[in-house]
Amino acid sequence: MPPVQPPGDVGDPDGLSPESLGFMCGIEIHQQLSSGKLHSRQDGILYEVNLNDIPGTWMRVRRKLRAARGEGGEIDVAAAFEQKRNRSFTYIQTPNSGLIELDEAPPLPLDPVALATTLQISAMLDATPAPHLQVMRKTVVDGSNTSGFQRTTLVATDGKFEVEGIEVGISVICLEEDSARKLGEETNSDGQEVTYSLDRLGIPLVEIATDPDIASPEHAEAVSRYLGGRLRDTRRVRRGLGSIRQDLNVSIACGDRVEIKGCQDLAWIPRIIRIEMARQLYFFRLSNKLRSAQGYPLLPDDRRLDDEETEAEIRSSVEQILAGGITDIKEELEGIDSKMIASALESGQGVFAMPLEGLAGHLGSKKTGPGGVQLPRLGRELSGAAKRAGVKGIIHSDELPGYGISQSHVDSIRLRLGTGEDDAFAICIAPEWQARLSLGSVLARARMAYHRIPKEVRNVVLRKGQPEDGTTMALRPLPGGARMYPETDIPVLELDGDLWLEAKDAIPMDASKRLDRLISTGLSSSQSEAILGVQLDDILFDCARGAFHDLPPQKPQSIATALLDQTIGEASEKAGILPEEFPILSLVDAIHARDQEVITRDGVASIASLHAKNLDIQQLSLDQRIDWIHLQAEAMGFIPANESDVSSAIDEIILENISLINARGEGSIGPLMGKVMGKLGGAADGKVVSRVLREKITSVLQRE
Repeated sequence: MPPVQPPGDVGDPDGLSPESLGFMCGIEIHQQLSSGKLHSRQDGILYEVNLNDIPGTWMRVRRKLRAARGEGGEIDVAAAFEQKRNRSFTYIQTPNSGLIELDEAPPLPLDPVALATTLQISAMLDATPAPHLQVMRKTVVDGSNTSGFQRTTLVATDGKFEVEGIEVGISVICLEEDSARKLGEETNSDGQEVTYSLDRLGIPLVEIATDPDIASPEHAEAVSRYLGGRLRDTRRVRRGLGSIRQDLNVSIACGDRVEIKGCQDLAWIPRIIRIEMARQLYFFRLSNKLRSAQGYPLLPDDRRLDDEETEAEIRSSVEQILAGGITDIKEELEGIDSKMIASALESGQGVFAMPLEGLAGHLGSKKTGPGGVQLPRLGRELSGAAKRAGVKGIIHSDELPGYGISQSHVDSIRLRLGTGEDDAFAICIAPEWQARLSLGSVLARARMAYHRIPKEVRNVVLRKGQPEDGTTMALRPLPGGARMYPETDIPVLELDGDLWLEAKDAIPMDASKRLDRLISTGLSSSQSEAILGVQLDDILFDCARGAFHDLPPQKPQSIATALLDQTIGEASEKAGILPEEFPILSLVDAIHARDQEVITRDGVASIASLHAKNLDIQQLSLDQRIDWIHLQAEAMGFIPANESDVSSAIDEIILENISLINARGEGSIGPLMGKVMGKLGGAADGKVVSRVLREKITSVLQRE
């Protein structure tokens, strides 16, 4: 009796049923924390410079890395692959990177602020803390860590939370280092040269890995939004592009687990997952089609039913069918009318081909389904395997003639390779060392077509920073347990019970409670939501209740308006300070001085900018700070006009515009308001001017 075939149309990912396909999904959240670096006490600053703008004073260090054996004595599969890529690495030493980032000095213990934040997050998610914190080394040989490993510490396990009525478990919460940032990559005849910046290396990340309890692609988006929101509720995490990353662990019963990275835009998560479901379903069906052609037993529709002995026999047989063999085909392409191939040959690169026996017609050509999504095809997977070795891709026979390669060239290549009508072939244009590595990866992936999809890490295909269509490409093999071993330079830390109690006491309010608290100060709903959106609600609430530094209670509307309009942006620009780093005390002091009629409204941004640049002023008492502000306002002409000055100015404006008043009555207040404010040069409170002007115009009209 043939195996039951899982239902669904791979050309319609939105129509696939997660329940019918045995859908499983978990999420890994990686969130940067707003403290210094995890093991070096350097500042966690990012220097937004590209490769061509690196200052000449920044030191460069060149390294080559190799994979180390894990605690069990094995080399991790992902690390072993990276080592084959023949890459050298140049590291740019930024001002916030030192000997520890260069792996020239032992790491320091965990940053206490980062640890306290991770414990707070663990308590918030009802997790159980680890009694002892052991820093581990996780092997990474892609160059993003100068040491060849990433330090990570298990902090808590067995958490849980609820989203849309479904409980989701948390398997682990870890505290780890972020990696270096890649700035560029070049390929030459000897290998690849990759350049990294060390500014991001060592910034603390909290990693939250859920159990596979997510019920649907749409539920995955809701879970991601919930976790991101709760992390922001701590007010101890970084914000901005790249500060939070979501990885999706996805499988269906007839496929296997893959980890998808690069899901920055949460709205894309359901589509990305559904496209992965369609991909896994397609390759399950393709493997059974190939097996059927060879007379092999078909794959069951659930991976848990696989027979390892049968799979090993098929694997051995397929290695005989797909034997490999790489051939130089430059002679077969002489005189070709292809700029791509001609320029490659002129630059000294080679053109190499490899037969793919029995795969003609199974590699596919580019086709799109509903919404412009690229449909799954084996040729794309083979190209992705080649790209892992650093080439731009491959050309395969199912898409030929094309790319300037004519049918006569195809016939010549087939003759040289000795392939038949049922056989395909792949072409790689690269230096020989790289072509052999790339085609070796292609061969390994082609052989896997007879089996379930490989467990691997995949990356969302991006174009101009956004997902191209929701499809993914293979990045590297899924790492195993062999990549982890203890960090011997940092002692094991016994978790202090008081530290855990402090974390539990510091569980933050959620967004709905924060919103209610803001509205209770008298702010409108729209202002409250806006303040909450920029995470300034704690500051505003403290200002309103007189708990912000040594200031008395402030008017919530005044603070909210300054935080939300251009005031803080103008002040930070004048001070040469990033808005997110501008000291709020400087702004609130200036607003308080304005409300006390010490300075004019127009002087707030200028006075705040001077205040922000003067650290000594920020250490003074409130009375001393206000005296300083008054002196600056006098020097800069921001002292408010008193009411007698306002009255005199209004009298002059009324005298000059009596005909307008007689003609328009109270309708003249608007035009005359601007004239009065202009005459006073901004040194007057608009509310005072409006009140006095209205009183005087009413008096004039009554006399008339």
